[in-house]
Amino acid sequence: MPFDALPHWPSGPGTRLARRRRGRRSQLAGHAAEAEVARHYERRGARILARRWRGRAGEIDLIAEDGGRVVFVEVRLRRSHAEAAESIGPAKLARLTAAAEEYLGRAFGHSGVPARIDAALVDRLGRIRILPGILPA
Repeated sequence: MPFDALPHWPSGPGTRLARRRRGRRSQLAGHAAEAEVARHYERRGARILARRWRGRAGEIDLIAEDGGRVVFVEVRLRRSHAEAAESIGPAKLARLTAAAEEYLGRAFGHSGVPARIDAALVDRLGRIRILPGILPA
């Protein structure tokens, strides 16, 4: 009986609360994928320089140093590697390039540091596939 007085908030799939919860779950899953990709790079000898670096041009998920080269990593988590790859469109590539150039300018003064942009694709089972050098930075 006391619970009858409590307000009832709809919680179906289309409600604002349900969308917010899905968004939060997606965000947490994305952060976990970024952490796993960072460990993947570290196991292969790279050093992580920054995580979720934000500049005026946008955000870069991971920045690593690998064999004297700066590597900018875009992490994409989707049901499959194919869906993850397809989610990186021309607008995102342009923002990544601009953000990478901004980072290089701030950190190195555009001194000709070798760099590349990788895509790290993570499927729903947590398998990681790296596409190195999707764009030169």
